[in-house]
Amino acid sequence: MQKQIVPILLLLLSFTGYKLAAQDPAKSNKDLTLGKLPGVKPRNVVFILTDDHRYDFMGFTGRLPWLKTPNMERLYREGAYFKNAFVTTSLCSPSRASILTGAYSHVHTIVDNVAPEPPNNTYFPQYLQKAGYQTGFFGKWHIGEEEASDNPRPGFNHWESFKGQGVYYNPTLNINGKQVSFGDSAYISDLLTQHAISWMKQRDKSKPFFLYLSHKAVHAPVTPAKRHAGMYKNQPYDLPPTYYQTLNDDYKKLNWPEWVKQQRFSWHGVDYPYNSHQKIEDLVRTYCETLMGVDESIGAVLDYLKSEGLDKSTLVIYMGDNGFSMGEHGLIDKRHFYEESVKVPFLAYCPDLFPGGQTIAKMVQNIDVAPTVLSVAGLQPPASMPGRSFIPLLKGDTVNWRQKIFYEYFWEYDFPFTPTVFGVREDKFKYIRYYGIWDTNELYDLEKDPHEINNLINDPRYAETAKRMAAELYDWLKQTGGMQIPLKRTIQHPVGDYRHPDMY
Repeated sequence: MQKQIVPILLLLLSFTGYKLAAQDPAKSNKDLTLGKLPGVKPRNVVFILTDDHRYDFMGFTGRLPWLKTPNMERLYREGAYFKNAFVTTSLCSPSRASILTGAYSHVHTIVDNVAPEPPNNTYFPQYLQKAGYQTGFFGKWHIGEEEASDNPRPGFNHWESFKGQGVYYNPTLNINGKQVSFGDSAYISDLLTQHAISWMKQRDKSKPFFLYLSHKAVHAPVTPAKRHAGMYKNQPYDLPPTYYQTLNDDYKKLNWPEWVKQQRFSWHGVDYPYNSHQKIEDLVRTYCETLMGVDESIGAVLDYLKSEGLDKSTLVIYMGDNGFSMGEHGLIDKRHFYEESVKVPFLAYCPDLFPGGQTIAKMVQNIDVAPTVLSVAGLQPPASMPGRSFIPLLKGDTVNWRQKIFYEYFWEYDFPFTPTVFGVREDKFKYIRYYGIWDTNELYDLEKDPHEINNLINDPRYAETAKRMAAELYDWLKQTGGMQIPLKRTIQHPVGDYRHPDMY
């Protein structure tokens, strides 16, 4: 990828104030001091986040035999692949906020993509900064109201972001509070990677660093780099086994919710995706071409670390902010609690800490990122964080790890066709409970039915299982302060409701 760097862009970096502090930790009134973990030397951390990347669209998983992601495979081959990684809410802003705060959506209250950022949230890079880390953010923030979404946030010495979803070509970046526009067909995945590497080159080598590289890709409308456009043209896509049932009434025999049938013909359905008539096969191919820029970004970062002799000691984490449906249950996008929506790609690499080539089956979540990074920085994670460091899993210690994960998604005004969802998942069973809609709940035996085809919620043989899991769900909500639905002020025309586009 280094050959793709546009020289004039590198020249611009010297004028963008890499040594300016985006946020001064000394100005914070919060107590950001954490206890030290004995015997732990703070190590450098690179966290790479991508948008809407589903868990099995990586070359080594075999889901798409023609997809080649050599640098993701490199992370797996020399590191570890968590095949059961999940988010607590499958939506951009809530998931990103859970990564940064280590908290559930109903705790940090960023429950949708337009919710304002409450002033009481603390982001884990603030703790790192207080402990002497150099911290840099590059890319998509997408938390908070649109007009302020690219402003520098607490916890980062260096800041580069863009408003909202951003654009793939010729973006304008907020660099430490200054708007800088780029032309000459600058591609966002390349640009962010180049700037991130330049920041690492100019760092103070006497201090540890934390890099947060947050890609726009592969969010719709997916747009590949010019060098990748068409590389997967005409490649086949085998439609999932749950693609057809809502074309007729077969879904009723399987006891699927009625909302799934109705959503098939909406903004997030395969027959009317984003209010268009794009074929799912075309979406898959362009999506994968767009993913190639992210894979090259990973390779460029790893190559830089190796050139500096940092490749063995630096913890590199790669994950998606949520999954993405590609025709399963007749749907696209995310939000719901089906596997392809809630599962994310999750790779970790640090040869000094753990051996490579591992596949970890235990369930991890996005709330585990913050305590993991803090622990390798030698800091004791706050007791308020419900997640745990996954480093012991990588070292072979699976004792007392979680046996289930919990999920929540809150109905959105802009996309009213997905109801409020709560759920709990174990290795064998998944229970899904809906609110605000007259419809059926769901229960699946994931061992016998991994594609979630046969809803067992009305099967008397599984009644006690459903009852038990419902009780566990409410126990979780009660214990974590989630027995209420946070409401957010929304006065606008709904973005995705084609039936009522002009209403308030």
